[in-house]
Amino acid sequence: MTLQTAGIHHITAFARNPQENVDFYAGVLGLRLVKKTINFDAPEVYHLYFGDKAGNPGTIITFFPWPESSVGRIGGGQVGVTTYIVPVGALAFWEERLAGFGIPVTKTTRFSEQYLQFDDNEGLHLELVEREGGRNSEWSFDGISTDKAIKGFGGAVLFSVDSARTVSVLENILGLTKVGEDAGYARFQAFGEIGNIIDVPLANMNRGIGGAGTVHHIAWRAKDFDEHVQWQQEVSRSGYYPTPVIDRQYFNAIYFREGGGILFEIATDPPGFAVDEDADALGQKIMLPSWFEPSRAQIEANLLPIQVRELEAKK
Repeated sequence: MTLQTAGIHHITAFARNPQENVDFYAGVLGLRLVKKTINFDAPEVYHLYFGDKAGNPGTIITFFPWPESSVGRIGGGQVGVTTYIVPVGALAFWEERLAGFGIPVTKTTRFSEQYLQFDDNEGLHLELVEREGGRNSEWSFDGISTDKAIKGFGGAVLFSVDSARTVSVLENILGLTKVGEDAGYARFQAFGEIGNIIDVPLANMNRGIGGAGTVHHIAWRAKDFDEHVQWQQEVSRSGYYPTPVIDRQYFNAIYFREGGGILFEIATDPPGFAVDEDADALGQKIMLPSWFEPSRAQIEANLLPIQVRELEAKK
């Protein structure tokens, strides 16, 4: 194994109400809505991308918000917790901000780090942790200064139905390094500065059910298109069955389901989200791939209107 991923590229989850989704991730968490498009496989459903100012790999959480979605159950075969990093000294700000919006927070410690854990409006598990690594965000919204704003992913907690097999993929295919065990978790690290810490409960988990409030897949970074093809070959040589390379407009993707049941994607860093709109105008217009442009009027008519807005705290 010679390839190594820098860490998480993006995480994609299911939701129901698109405006509530925007309100939580842009309004409460202060992330930038960097791309407003559709599910290329189901054009009646939005595909919304939230991240830092430029939508850099390692900062992007994406959602398929569909009002008719069933409610899922978080469990084995899924990302159990999505971890965000904030600058050192910022947790007190976030504890106060979340409380102001009536969002319950639990404090916990893992690997000598303190976490604020909470759920989004759909029940998706999230947590914040302070770390030095990664550049401060350049995006400021609703009074969240750049020295407090979310930098991007810290990593994720993977819930596996077969933790030994998940661990094997992390180490032997993706090239992460095991750095220790603590309180029933094993920790793995990639070489990138963000999205680089993965924790896996050593106990196998009962299988979850997909639906609103759960993660659909986690995507890992490939630095360019040439390396992406190498990743496809490496996954195949390791006994898994990657998909053909799929053009997702803002990155190329391959998918495979690892032995612990989690759907893994490997996505290219290029071309990025400014490929079809100006960097200063990201997320303002519904962007469609060329093959859907003839149906734009019909597609837009079927989508609920959404807007990024500042929210009034509940207390």
